[in-house]
Amino acid sequence: MSKKHQYESGKFYWAFLHPKYWGIWIAIVFLMILAILPWAIQHRLATLLGHLAFNGLKSRRETTIRNLEVCFPEWSAEQVLENSKQVFVDQMIGVFETLNAWYSPQWFKDRVTIEGLEHIHQAKADGKGMLLLGTHSTMLDAGGYLCAQFFEPDVVYRPQNNPLLDMLIYRCRATIYKAQIDHDDMRGLIRHLKDGDAIWYSPDQDFGLKQGVMAPFFGVEAATVTAHRRLLKISKAVAIPLYFYRHGDIRNPKYHVLIEPAVEPMPSEDELADAIRVNKIIENQLRIAPTQYMWFHRRFKTRPEGYDKIY
Repeated sequence: MSKKHQYESGKFYWAFLHPKYWGIWIAIVFLMILAILPWAIQHRLATLLGHLAFNGLKSRRETTIRNLEVCFPEWSAEQVLENSKQVFVDQMIGVFETLNAWYSPQWFKDRVTIEGLEHIHQAKADGKGMLLLGTHSTMLDAGGYLCAQFFEPDVVYRPQNNPLLDMLIYRCRATIYKAQIDHDDMRGLIRHLKDGDAIWYSPDQDFGLKQGVMAPFFGVEAATVTAHRRLLKISKAVAIPLYFYRHGDIRNPKYHVLIEPAVEPMPSEDELADAIRVNKIIENQLRIAPTQYMWFHRRFKTRPEGYDKIY
């Protein structure tokens, strides 16, 4: 149950018919209509909305530009600007891809390939749970849907503050994921891992040093979470890198799921070494499709004494 409100995630309550929720119901109907539009129209709308977001969201725009300047020093100022704009476009494309996954999944038929599925099968054969180390992709739940075509993933999620929105998103995700685990439910997360589940987990954001260590990310020291080490140790699960991305002609896109061999040993006796390895895995993933990542998060916001400020 969410700590944000008293309602249970995924459950309908008659209170949701109160007039204060009517705006959300109308918005949901509108989004369902968007999901059945031809891809050509969805793409044009996403491009327009992406440009509007880039121009209108000053703080997010500046953070994105700064992140790309820091992580891709080989890019010129023009390349940084163009790729920053594309991050916002890809985010909006990801919204439409997620709507398609929720309401019009047949759109993905014959568009998805996978590499490395044998690593999932091997972990299952060994009776191991799997912590799938991924990223905060702009594809959102569309990525989960791609994975669900080949195996049953779980997802760690943060309940929405609005209970109706939380119920609607939870139900949409229920068609994709085997289980949805509240990010505060560590016991539930460990239980699912012990049961042999494959859980999509993204250790790629800055949560300060109470939950991690400083480790290089694209050559720059960044606060790196290490909670997954404890999860792996307690559950005896394996850490398997997972990445998915869009490629090919945007007018007729294809999607690829990349699963890499389990990281061994993980956890090791060295917390910093583990953080460095995980950051390098994520870095290599992001270099495949750099703009399909949420660069508008302040990845380098934690700067201990002696470290230069990034933002």
